[in-house]
Amino acid sequence: MGTAAVSATEAVRSFSELLSNIHYRGDHYTILRGGRPVATMGPVETAPARRTLAELVALVRELPGLDPKDTSFADDVSEAASCQPRLPNVPPWE
Repeated sequence: MGTAAVSATEAVRSFSELLSNIHYRGDHYTILRGGRPVATMGPVETAPARRTLAELVALVRELPGLDPKDTSFADDVSEAASCQPRLPNVPPWE
């Protein structure tokens, strides 16, 4: 769905109608002042459901294990770790 441009004056005059359109139809609006966009109005985006630490533990347990005979992953990790720069002895903000 596109976004309709509405002047600030028109938005003030028809605020209730804009809110109804947003609520019932999912409309989006760009509010213009002096012909330039200054704000947007649209439906509230719902945040994804929060997960618990217990769910994380269960998820990690469900991950497939590595084949102990296949050392290529461990070799890759060791090689990547050996190429990392040394950390400074003092924090960079001091």
